Amino acid sequence: MASSFLALLFFFISSPFISFAADASQAAKTFIFRVDGGSMPSVFPTHYHWYSSEFAQESSILHVYHTVFHGFSAVVTPDEADNLRNHPAVLAVFEDRRRELHTTRSPQFLGLENQKGLWSDSDYGSDVIIGVLDTGIWPERRSFSDLNLGPVPKRWRGVCQAGARFGPRNCNRKIVGARFFAKGQQAAVIGGINKTVEFLSPRDADGHGTHTASTAAGRHAFKASMSGYASGIAKGVAPKARIAAYKVCWKDSGCLDSDILAAFDAAVVDGVDVISISIGGGDGITSPYYLDPIAIGSYGAASKGIFVSSSAGNEGPNGMSVTNLAPWVTTVGAGTIDRNFPADAILGDGHRLGGVSLYAGVPLKGRMFPVVYPGNAGMSSASLCMENSLDPKHVRGKIVICDRGSSPRVAKGLVVKKAGGVGMILANGASNGEGLVGDAHLIPACAVGSNEGDRIKAYASSHPNPVASIDFRGTITGIKPAPVIASFSGRGPNGLNPEILKPDLIAPGVNILAAWTDAVGPTGLASDPRKTEFNILSGTSMACPHVSGAAALLKSAHPNWSPAAIRSAMMTTTNLVDNSNRSLIDESTGKSGTPYDFGSGHLNLGRAMDPGLVYDITNDDYITFLCSIGYGPKTIQVITRTPVRCPTKRKPSPGNLNYPSITAMFPTSRRGTLSKTIIRTATNVGQPEAVYRARIESPRGVTITVKPPRLVFSSAVKRRSYAVTVTVDTRNVVLGETGAAFGSVTWFDGGKHVVRSPVVVTQLDVL
Repeated sequence: MASSFLALLFFFISSPFISFAADASQAAKTFIFRVDGGSMPSVFPTHYHWYSSEFAQESSILHVYHTVFHGFSAVVTPDEADNLRNHPAVLAVFEDRRRELHTTRSPQFLGLENQKGLWSDSDYGSDVIIGVLDTGIWPERRSFSDLNLGPVPKRWRGVCQAGARFGPRNCNRKIVGARFFAKGQQAAVIGGINKTVEFLSPRDADGHGTHTASTAAGRHAFKASMSGYASGIAKGVAPKARIAAYKVCWKDSGCLDSDILAAFDAAVVDGVDVISISIGGGDGITSPYYLDPIAIGSYGAASKGIFVSSSAGNEGPNGMSVTNLAPWVTTVGAGTIDRNFPADAILGDGHRLGGVSLYAGVPLKGRMFPVVYPGNAGMSSASLCMENSLDPKHVRGKIVICDRGSSPRVAKGLVVKKAGGVGMILANGASNGEGLVGDAHLIPACAVGSNEGDRIKAYASSHPNPVASIDFRGTITGIKPAPVIASFSGRGPNGLNPEILKPDLIAPGVNILAAWTDAVGPTGLASDPRKTEFNILSGTSMACPHVSGAAALLKSAHPNWSPAAIRSAMMTTTNLVDNSNRSLIDESTGKSGTPYDFGSGHLNLGRAMDPGLVYDITNDDYITFLCSIGYGPKTIQVITRTPVRCPTKRKPSPGNLNYPSITAMFPTSRRGTLSKTIIRTATNVGQPEAVYRARIESPRGVTITVKPPRLVFSSAVKRRSYAVTVTVDTRNVVLGETGAAFGSVTWFDGGKHVVRSPVVVTQLDVL
């Protein structure tokens, strides 16, 4: 993968003629230009090439953006870019970044039931259009059948873009549109996209996009399974919702911001109602919103009433690892469901240690084989079973213990197979703890937690003749406890603005069955010849489309709700206990989780349809928030596309953004009794005449009060504001390992409505 191309965004406030003096010896690179909406055509033509007598070489325009922001991306030299950086018309410049993907029983686990509740009331999401920004789609899958679906919604303005092995006939009343965005990749990757492993079309060569699209909106598919695992009826969260596929990520080369922005632009114009984007990060850098094209693109969508859900990232359980932090995006972490695929490592000393696996080949049938841990030789590459690290003399005919990390889990098994090993035990390290995900291994293999891995290594090192076997136990449902917070799920606090709790909530993201491409096997490895209609994957990539499908259902049931109202309905009605009626557990530690792990809680669609109250947010509210965090009008215009004014008399507080969660931050430099008041406004979406009373949960050393303690709504009064005052005694407050204490404010109407907001109390000095 080439990463030498530099793409930058340029934001203009006027339209002067701009000329360049370039060094002909410089290599051209990709840049993205942000231009004032009314001036772009007069600055540069919208065709794909322009010339200037002062250019050292021809410069190629890649994308022209019209909607979520105004501008274009083009190939220019670094000198030309520097010239623009210093131009008075430029608002901001930032590098294009390469992003990465954050990689069926779950609808019922979310509280959806056939013939009643949200599925019934929303007609299964019929006529809501979900735009999926991902790796494309494999349209022949049963999950994308349009059987018995009505006509394509008249408001749809998209296209079915033709390309390699994809044409107009591949769209239907289910897949209403499909596009691909490759110009950024073609410019950035030496030699362009590898057409031997990719399709220059919306067709999915990777599988990730097919999986996420069918998770959000797959039709009912009977007798579904992945090689016998998770057999049953596969279905998405919104089975009748329509899908628009936007291919922005490419096999082996990731996703470029210039292409992602083009997809946002197209999706808004096309007429989608929901955007699902399981993409983010990629380089460990958290950019401010005005330097983050995903944040910019999603603001452009949200400002037009489109709900945007995104994945929280897979860098947990480390703190501050959550990605996609913009408050107008719903950020989704991952939890387990009550289904598992157990596989036990059986040791020669009689111990049976639990693990998981999706291996579907010839089982070991209880046969014992010598077991070896290459890490005993002191070579980290061997302990990790990296390519060419294993000596066949030492592993041939044996079960090999491999440490997790540094290379794909399934690739380690292939290394073992090439070296002559008969099986693999994949052991978590301390950072992964006991968190396990199933993989469709090419050899008999199972994954075990850190503790079990240590026991197996100790046995292999201390026993004179260590032997082992692996017992594959198939699919088990009704697992308790569930959900459990996935160890890999991105964690708070929010690294940009801790006043906004992220992630927002968690949803099923572990061992999720959904449709798969025919281009690669279930492992995604080039050497995997197997074909499967469905695959089982884990990641916040899988959690995100659950919320996208949920938003489609809520949008269908409540067409007038804003994206913020839909998010609020989900967040304030979440589950905080598992199916054994205990607090949600963090898989990595075995201890109770916190809102930094699960946000507001685990998605529960049985309650979200009728939340009682919602916390709505307007575009003006977001602008006020951006002013409150110190952004000036020109910087905010980079995000909003239109000129703005910030309050001059009194700077607003970022904590007063009308978010469904509440964070009270106090400076570490102050001691004694400290207080902060935060304002929220609730909108009644339940019965017109209603009275809500507050219930407070205050952590130790903290006092939370609410005024007024009662909210009275009527046909004439649908909105009520209240003040939450958080008082901290720094001598007694217990902030714990996370540096925060957690409470809640919950509104009850005496009936079925319970509207809960987590309260986070922390001491932190913000520069």
